[in-house]
Amino acid sequence: MKKATMILKIKRYKTIFKKKLLPVYSLTVLTLLLNTQAASAKCGSVNYSWGADALASAHDFTVTMMLYVLYLSYAIAGIMCIISALQIYFKMQTGEGEITKHIMSLVGSCLFMVGASIVFPAFFGYRI
Repeated sequence: MKKATMILKIKRYKTIFKKKLLPVYSLTVLTLLLNTQAASAKCGSVNYSWGADALASAHDFTVTMMLYVLYLSYAIAGIMCIISALQIYFKMQTGEGEITKHIMSLVGSCLFMVGASIVFPAFFGYRI
């Protein structure tokens, strides 16, 4: 009984496939046959000079933005350093504990900013 129902389902799917998908497949094949020229590769010499100009302009843009990001990070680090120093001062005045932990984190963040401003551009080959 199950085998007979499976055969009926297969026959039904075959008729649906023939009726609905045959026009779609024929249209796809026709489109691929007519558009072969657009997919062909260029033979002979190709002018790549436009790529070099675009690459040079992208390099200049990256270097310019790197300077702006560096100056912006200096400004943000300076503001955060002032805020952190004030917080440490207020903790010292109120007598709260673990002031050394906050002082060490402030010194570490300052060292990171100085090191990052030197190491990261040097890692990418830029001198700022």
